[in-house]
Amino acid sequence: MHRAPLMLIVVTFMAGISLGQIVNVSATQHADDPCLASAAQLRTTLYFGLARPKGSVSELDWQMFLRDEVTSRFPAGLTVWDADGQWRGAAGTIDHENSKVLLLVHPDTPAARASVQGVIERYRRTFDQESVLWETARVCVAS
Repeated sequence: MHRAPLMLIVVTFMAGISLGQIVNVSATQHADDPCLASAAQLRTTLYFGLARPKGSVSELDWQMFLRDEVTSRFPAGLTVWDADGQWRGAAGTIDHENSKVLLLVHPDTPAARASVQGVIERYRRTFDQESVLWETARVCVAS
């Protein structure tokens, strides 16, 4: 029987949270599967463009948004990194912009999903954004 290898992703969390492991969950679990002894969670990654119709989102604006909107909803920890983004806008042109990527690991609950949606909507309204890319995957977390 052929088994696909599990992919390990090590994530460090800001705000003093310790190092943890995130392991992708396979469709079939086996006795030696590390997910059997860990809690099922969601890994949500959000991509925030920094270009605005008039100027761009400053680092200070981002830090205040992170503190007030994200950390208040996800105080257990998060990871953020800078990125260069590319996407096709509503007009059909390819746009390039600096971006922030936010990674959250959280329970699969209606409250957590509502918090993610709240972060997205607040960012869109506050910074005049057409969209925020949202991707989520089931993971298991072991510390």
